[in-house]
Formats: sequence, C-alpha cells, structure tokens
Amino acid sequence: MVSEEKNISGSSQGLANGFSRLAIRMADWAERWFPDAFVFALGAIVIVFLGALLAGETPSNVTRYFGDGFWQLIPFTLQMAMVIIGGYVVASSPPVGRVIRGLARIPSTPRSAVALVAFLATSSSLLSWGFSLIFSSLLVRQIVKNVRGVDYRAASAAAYLGVCTVWALGLSSSASLMMATQASIPPAILTISGRIPLTHTIFTWQSLTTAGLLIISSVVVAYLSTPATSEAKTAKTVGAEPALPAPEVDKASMPGEWLENNGLLTILVCTLGFAYLARLFFIQGPLVALDLNTYNFLFIMLGMLLHWKPRAFVRAVSAAVPATAGVLIQFPFYSGIFGIMTKSALSSRMAEFFVGISSHGSYPVLLTIYSAILGLFVPSGGSKWIIEAPYVLAAAKQLHVNLGWVVQIYNTAEALPNLINPFWMLPLLGILNIRAREVIGYSSLYLIVNFPLVLFLMWFFARTMPYTPPGVF
Repeated sequence: MVSEEKNISGSSQGLANGFSRLAIRMADWAERWFPDAFVFALGAIVIVFLGALLAGETPSNVTRYFGDGFWQLIPFTLQMAMVIIGGYVVASSPPVGRVIRGLARIPSTPRSAVALVAFLATSSSLLSWGFSLIFSSLLVRQIVKNVRGVDYRAASAAAYLGVCTVWALGLSSSASLMMATQASIPPAILTISGRIPLTHTIFTWQSLTTAGLLIISSVVVAYLSTPATSEAKTAKTVGAEPALPAPEVDKASMPGEWLENNGLLTILVCTLGFAYLARLFFIQGPLVALDLNTYNFLFIMLGMLLHWKPRAFVRAVSAAVPATAGVLIQFPFYSGIFGIMTKSALSSRMAEFFVGISSHGSYPVLLTIYSAILGLFVPSGGSKWIIEAPYVLAAAKQLHVNLGWVVQIYNTAEALPNLINPFWMLPLLGILNIRAREVIGYSSLYLIVNFPLVLFLMWFFARTMPYTPPGVF
C-alpha cells in the first residue's frame, strides 16, 4: 500500500500534523477539567436560582417554581427516550448490520476510513440522531477490523459528529418538531410564537444549505486530523479492541417460544402500524403529520419489522435502555430549571437584556454564542429549547427577526457544545469501549473549525428571511 503521506501535499500534511498535535493538548486539558454531564445540570440549577433572585424573586418563590416544574416535562422526557430506543433498534437490526459490513469494506486507508465515518455519521443524523450515534459506532467497530492503522480515537470522534453538527437540522430536531406540534408546545411558549411548521424551520433552503456546508467541513477536518499509520493509536493500543458479538440463535422448544421466534405477529402488527402512518400522512400531509410521536412510532414499527422476531426486538430494546439513563434522570432537573425560567421574572429580564444589547442584525450572532454556551450546562436540544425559548422568541419578536430562523439558529448552535460535553457521548463510549477524554481531544478540533462557520452562516442567512408575525405561518 502506498503511504498516505505521499497522497497529499506538503502543506496539507503540515496542517494534518498540526491538527493531531492540537488534539493531544485538548485531550489532556479535557481529562483534567471536564466533570460528568450531570454536574453541568446541577450547576445550571444553581446559576438559574441565583439569577432569579437577582431578578427580584424571593427564595421561597424560586424554590416553589423549581419543585412545581420538576415533573412538567414527563411526556417530552419519554419522547426523547423513545428517540434513543427507536434509533438503536433500527441500527442494530440484521439488515442494517449487513449494510454496515458492506460500508466498512469501502475505505482502504485510515484517513479515508475516518472521513467515511464522519460523512455517514453527519448525513444519517439528519434522519435520526439516535440512529446515527449507534449506526456510526457499530461502523467504527467493523472498520477497525478491515482497515489497518486506523486511529481509534479519531474514528470514535468522527462517529460522534452526528449529534454535534447537523442532527438538529434534520427530521429528529427536538425544537423544530416541538414547535410544529401544537399539543407539545408549553403554553408559555405558544402564546409568544404560536405554532411554527417545519416548512419554516428545517425545510428552508437556508437550513438545508447550512447542513450541507457543515457536513463538508466535518469530513474535511476528519480527513486532515487523522494521524498517519505510523503515529496512530489503534483499538489495540488504547486497550479497546471491540469484538463484534456473534448473533444469538433462538430455538423454540415450547409453543409460547415459537410465537416469540416467529414473524407472524410482527407482520400483523407492523401492517396495522404502517397503515395508520399511511392514512395519517395522506390526510394531513407528511410535513404536518411529522411530529415527535409520529416519528417515534415510525422507528418502532420499522425496528420491529427489521428484527422480525419479537424476542429479537425485545432484546434490542433491552440493549438500548441503558443509553436512556441520562435522559430519564436529567430531564426532570432541566424541567425544574424551566419552571424557574418561565414562572419567575428571570425570563422577561433575559428578553429585555437581549433586546437591549441587540439589533435586528446582531441578534442572530449573539443568540448563536449564547445558545452554544448554555449548551455546556444543559446538553439537550429539547429541554434546553424549553428553557431558552420563552425569552429568545420574545426578544426576536421585538427585534422582528424571523421566528422560524431563530429556531434554526438555536438548533445549529446548541449542537456545537456536544463536541466537548460527554453527555450524548455515553452510548458511543459503551459500544466502543473508549474513554471520553480520548474522543474529546479530537472532537474539539471540529468545534474550533465549525464555530466561526456557524456564526457567519447564522448571521448571513438571517438577512435573507423576512419577519413573519406569529399565527401567519
């Protein structure tokens, strides 16, 4: 095999070496200073509590707001957990497994292998961030078996890119789907913005262009930052070396077990489910009918069909459940933050602050920076939007900034801190048997490149979208 160093120019090789050295420094810093994601949630509660006090609230009132709001987002919490489960059962199904093995045979060099992972992770996240995370992790496990000299840390970071770049610009965007589903919009937000359909958020040409540019940027960084074979730390070097488990063989010895290992009931139930979806899409139209419930229903039905046997499907769900632990325990705490933000004077103070320092032209840039910073404390697209939406939408209305684009500014910016926050990395770490610090060292490079690009795109495209009053969509 011809050395990869001979296939790229000297300047590109120097850039690649610089990226690799920077990744090592960032990894060392992250290992020393980055706590668990739950600590970020607890820290956010303290900060919001103090902010409410500064806004003029009494400690007694703020305490009550927190407790009253703690269980307010239970339906949404379950919806987010089902996104993870649905993505996992589809990605881990036998047909998708065959696709993964075929894709893993495409690249022949380490750099092309990591670039392929980056492309598939980002593009598949437009369909589902849950599917992307699991699919890309399983792809890395197969690729390191087929391509010698792949740096395991770089490949793992590439597999994580889906939830750090464009996922919220796709079909599983929590904020966009919520704003398109009137029943899912909290009243405090609905009175400000009304319902915002997907045609004004993820399906605008500005949003689609942003997604395309971020995918290209990520693939380029993935290619350049991958160490040469001589400098790579492989799966064996870092002590991971994942082994793909052999498929379990189900044998039916009793009538009840025969039903568990037969696809008859699966066919009947999936036929009923897909018939319901077809009717719903026909009556309401695909864009109107696509909300969080419909999306999760589609993936559950598809997962059942791909696993075929009820026992295999339940086994896949059981394997997916541990990945939902962070969502299940942290979302109520985020809901408590939402209670403080919406019931106290803090929300109106924040809106006044944004209006006071912003203009129609500068607001998109300031919102991008703020949403990215807040994402370090609340690493969740859905729950963070509920916290942030009341005052950022109120400020946008006063400044006459397109409300649909405000949702997309949020969607694009909130994904960026995931590159240095291990919260959504947890399922990937378990599958790949790697430590967060080793992934963050490389994922930080994408943040350095993508953040200024996002700032420019959010500002530039905001200038192309006229303001539309609530209720006119």
